[in-house]
Amino acid sequence: MRILAIDTALSAASACVYEEGAESPLSADTMAMERGHAEALMPLIDRVIAHAGGGFAALDRIAVTIGPGSFTGLRVGIAAARALGVACKVPVTGVSTLTALAAPVIIEQKPGLVAVAIDARNGEVYFAAFAPDGRCVSAPRALPAKEALRSLGSGPVRIVGSGAAIVAAEAAATGTEVEVIRPYPGLDVLWVAKLGLLADPDHAPPRPLYLKAPSASTAQVASPPAPP
Repeated sequence: MRILAIDTALSAASACVYEEGAESPLSADTMAMERGHAEALMPLIDRVIAHAGGGFAALDRIAVTIGPGSFTGLRVGIAAARALGVACKVPVTGVSTLTALAAPVIIEQKPGLVAVAIDARNGEVYFAAFAPDGRCVSAPRALPAKEALRSLGSGPVRIVGSGAAIVAAEAAATGTEVEVIRPYPGLDVLWVAKLGLLADPDHAPPRPLYLKAPSASTAQVASPPAPP
């Protein structure tokens, strides 16, 4: 099964084409950006599809990050995925940004919880925590870093994401054992592809996961890109 994965939830526009069971994507591209996802995404997807060979007709599924993350970025990515799904007549699955960040840490199978914290500004983080076997033990939510830390117990905890350092700073003050993993705030779109293949499209729709109200009105958000 061949899947196109799309991520615009955080500070990049990314896409990859992945063949189930392969060790690496057939093609992938990432552009770091805080704004401009609407203009950059479709040309980036076109490049990734061209380099993979077979065109859009070779796709069996599309996956897209649904959040939490940038409100504008999420709208752009989800709109593009939905449009491409209709045009290509393939199912589209939504993948949580928090799960995609946690997955490569969980598979290391080390003791303790795996937590994900994305900087939500003003001292808050988008947060979730997972057991070593991948079970979600702290449901996704937006909350102050101190509250996130309290939900983790005494550790050990491995934490990833752009808000990891914020939670780790709180942990240092209380003596909680927290290890920050890969402090780079970005997300590997390959994991969006892998999780998208595992998901059931009927139970993982491409609907945005907003954990707090947007700071901008929908009138300020760019229109979604048209399908090819």
